[in-house]
Amino acid sequence: MPKLIVVNRAGEEQAVEGDAGLSVMEVIRDNGFDELLALCGGCCSCATCHVYVDEDFAASLPPMSDDENDLLDSSDHRNSSSRLSCQVVLTDALDGLRVTIAPED
Repeated sequence: MPKLIVVNRAGEEQAVEGDAGLSVMEVIRDNGFDELLALCGGCCSCATCHVYVDEDFAASLPPMSDDENDLLDSSDHRNSSSRLSCQVVLTDALDGLRVTIAPED
């Protein structure tokens, strides 16, 4: 089971485990991080699962789709490490991935 390191909005870091094949959003939500709203349930239609991905893993992630890019453009808090956690699938290769939950828009 790959490990995911989640930093909440207060800056507190917690390591959790998730099944490979689940989205990062699902793993965060299933581990009780209520501040990640994920209102659309992972359909890539809202951007309420916005996270910042640690730079060490950026090159390991799949390319961003046009839809994800458009949704992130609607955020006042987008930066170069922004991703929608519903669009990142947790794999064994991403073991130790560190993400920070972005501020709410």
